[in-house]
Amino acid sequence: MSLPSFSLCPPLPLCASLLPPSTLSCAVSLPPSIPLPPVPLALLATLAFGALVYAWETYLNARQARQYADPSPPSVLFSTVSSLSGSGAELSKTLEGKFSKAQSYGADKVAFSTASATYDLLLTSAQHLLGFLPYTWSLALSLLARYTSYTADDEIVASCAFFLLSMLASELTSLPTSLYSTFGVERKHGFNKTTPLLYIKDWFMSFSLTAAIGCPFLALLLWIIKSSGPLWFWYAWGMMVAFTVLMLTVYPVFIMPLFNKYEPLPEGELKKKIFELAGSINYPLTKLFIVDGSKRSSHSNAYMFGFGKNKRIVLFDTLVAQVDEGEILSILGHELGHWALYHTVINFVITQTYFLAAFYIFSLCYESGYLYSAFGFGDDAPVIIRLLLFMSTVWSPVDKVLGFLLTINSRYAEFAADRYSINLGMKDLQSGLTKIHIENLGSMKPDPWYSTYHYSHPPLVERLVAMQVEQEKYDQKQKKKA
Repeated sequence: MSLPSFSLCPPLPLCASLLPPSTLSCAVSLPPSIPLPPVPLALLATLAFGALVYAWETYLNARQARQYADPSPPSVLFSTVSSLSGSGAELSKTLEGKFSKAQSYGADKVAFSTASATYDLLLTSAQHLLGFLPYTWSLALSLLARYTSYTADDEIVASCAFFLLSMLASELTSLPTSLYSTFGVERKHGFNKTTPLLYIKDWFMSFSLTAAIGCPFLALLLWIIKSSGPLWFWYAWGMMVAFTVLMLTVYPVFIMPLFNKYEPLPEGELKKKIFELAGSINYPLTKLFIVDGSKRSSHSNAYMFGFGKNKRIVLFDTLVAQVDEGEILSILGHELGHWALYHTVINFVITQTYFLAAFYIFSLCYESGYLYSAFGFGDDAPVIIRLLLFMSTVWSPVDKVLGFLLTINSRYAEFAADRYSINLGMKDLQSGLTKIHIENLGSMKPDPWYSTYHYSHPPLVERLVAMQVEQEKYDQKQKKKA
């Protein structure tokens, strides 16, 4: 099968409306003995932005790596934990005992992150320069012509074939980093419980489900874009809202049980108190599950899901094993805080606003033949290619900025949920979070720049200090009431 013919030479901008024609060409001056075709500005800008993000995040990784290499203990964290009422002194000693292990785990993770980012940058750059998208599109058309009666005129079917081929290529190219993360870093530090057979099973099921759900979704989205006129972005956005609601409903009920075993929490004092806690704030809890998270990892978690008056709470078996009853209730008080303070609703609205903005801006650049030609396509580029190139070029800087703003918002929400739990009378949240942090070998010396950019949850010491202040306020209120 021959590669499709395409050129890297046309002088092309990022989006037809963004740069004047006089600025569209970009050639590199080299000695006559080293001929090199000029690189379109849109392609060059995409590669440059990727390199810029890589350089910035590598710098942050280096800052964090210095913190992991520093053997001096985080005295502020230790003193803060030791000042906790009850088991503070004991927790502080445990924290100190785990310090070197946490440093080692963090150092391995940040080194892996840098190596993985380097691999991704080189792979993505090579794909752009060598014409991965045109080749994959051509391959999809060839396979359809060989094994089916569909042709290039059947764009939606061809796009689904392209989607499957691209997804398979992505899975295969990400396999080395995925395997090393699971069976290298995580296993080395005692977290991975996944067997090779389970890993293969998970991979096959995930790929199959993504294909089964993704192809119909993609087909409907492309049909809307192609057939709904200039205001297609409103219809596409409406479909996205409906799809998100559907997946929020279906995913935890039907898909997640395919990977893990969900069982009702056994009858007992803990179950009774959880329902009482939910009832105290009118949270319509209907079912309470425990899931075998230890099947794959010793990391712990808890989460809630459900719409309307059919709410459910899921506890990882690892969480139940790591903390006591009062701490579980305090942690759930935090999770209930996200619901009571409308954080879940706010996140939903932000997400859907994001999609609407992306679709609208894409509609403005939809006819940008300059952009598509820069990556080996003409003015007749299929819709899926137009969307992919838009998201990876024009929208990529916007996505990075919005991602950072959402991280900041998430940290604010975590502080607010902590306060909510304390004001419910939950006194064990600080010790519970500390225990989880210890068991998960969380970072004890986060670099401030690194944590601000990457952490959706504030560092432990910041949360503990804020909770101590809030606990003192709560205790004073209770004394006045008494």
